[in-house]
Order: sequence, then C-alpha cells, then structure tokens
Amino acid sequence: MIKVMFLCTANSCRSQMAEGFARTLGNGIIEPYSAGLFSAVVHPRAVTVMKEIGIDISNQKSKAIDEDLLRQMDIVITLCGHAEATCPHTPPEIKRLHWPIEDPVGTIGTEEEILDAFRKTRDEIKKRIEEFIESVRK
Repeated sequence: MIKVMFLCTANSCRSQMAEGFARTLGNGIIEPYSAGLFSAVVHPRAVTVMKEIGIDISNQKSKAIDEDLLRQMDIVITLCGHAEATCPHTPPEIKRLHWPIEDPVGTIGTEEEILDAFRKTRDEIKKRIEEFIESVRK
C-alpha cells in the first residue's frame, strides 16, 4: 500500500475529506493520513457533506504534523498554498504533490449556500482522489 499524507492548514476540512475519500475509494491501495500545520477540530459541515454521499468522517481527529510520521510517507499532498509553502522539509524520495483546492470554511451566505461551497470542495477532492487512485494503479 502507498502511504499518503494530506496536508492543510488546520486539518479541519479539505485534508479530512481527502483522508475519508482515500480510505473509502482507495481501500487496499492507499494507507491515508491527514494533518495540519496546527490541529483544530473536524469541521461539522465537512462531516455533514461527506455523510450525504455515504462517507462518515465524524470519528476522524484533527492532528498537527508529526514530522517522524511525515518522513514515513510515500507521497505528501498539500491542499492549500499555506501548507505547501510551510510544510516541513521532506526527504527527496517522498513525492510531493500540490492540489490547490478552495477552502469553503470562510464562505458567507445562507446555510444552504455555505453547504454548497462545502459540496463543491468535496466533489473536487473526490475527483482528484479518483484520478490519483487511477494513476497509482497503472
């Protein structure tokens, strides 16, 4: 299995969704982890929109980067520019990818408009995870 860590600033939304998708869609292919530059809480709206498509991330925990664990990864994927710029150094044998995905957390509007922003982020992450899984199967 390929060890993959998804990194974001607070490990509350995008990286948590990516971990949930990788665990579900990449079962047997990917051993997923997620972390943030600091830990927060798993965002309740991220949990909500993932549950809408049958993936439960409610038991996942927000974690700060563990540099020892980071060095054990095969691939590190950053999901925001801040994480990409400030992620700790990784050895050259660890592949690094960057997926710049918009953060829905700051969305302002009605509850439905905010949830739609979370759904858009969720759907983009799902598409990228599916493409990633297809690329590692080859």
